[in-house]
Amino acid sequence: MSTALRLPAERVRARVNTVPDPELPMVTLADLGVIRSVETAADGVMEVSITPTFLGCPAMPAIEKGIRAALADCGHPDGRVRQVISPAWTTDWISDEGRRKLSEHGIVPPGAASAPLPVRLGFGLSCPNCGSVATRPQSPFGATRCQSVMVCTACHETFAHLKAM
Repeated sequence: MSTALRLPAERVRARVNTVPDPELPMVTLADLGVIRSVETAADGVMEVSITPTFLGCPAMPAIEKGIRAALADCGHPDGRVRQVISPAWTTDWISDEGRRKLSEHGIVPPGAASAPLPVRLGFGLSCPNCGSVATRPQSPFGATRCQSVMVCTACHETFAHLKAM
């Protein structure tokens, strides 16, 4: 749906906000809090600033490709994607909608990264399959760098947990 009309920043942001995360396609980059700003730079070029979830994230080329396609769809084929690494991304930036979508797809969203650490009483995360809190870590590494794998001792299913950062 490429157009010769160069849409303004607020319309470009609305389109960029729909770009799915390539590793977790049930959520958008906006749901994850990766999109920092969409604005016209001093030189007149539309610029999207993003903060990667991890430095060296292997999905960055795909993320940038998706954003560039959105920029081109909005009449800004010359648009730029700029990585901003300070402040560092935190799971606190995941929207309520993003947390809901992750949960619906069996990925337990993290609690607030900035919250004080809870006193552990032997209860784990709530299993997205059966709801039991009789869960335990199975592996600190999941399908992506930002996930770990948990196992439910009640229903014996494994599930992904998005790590708090």
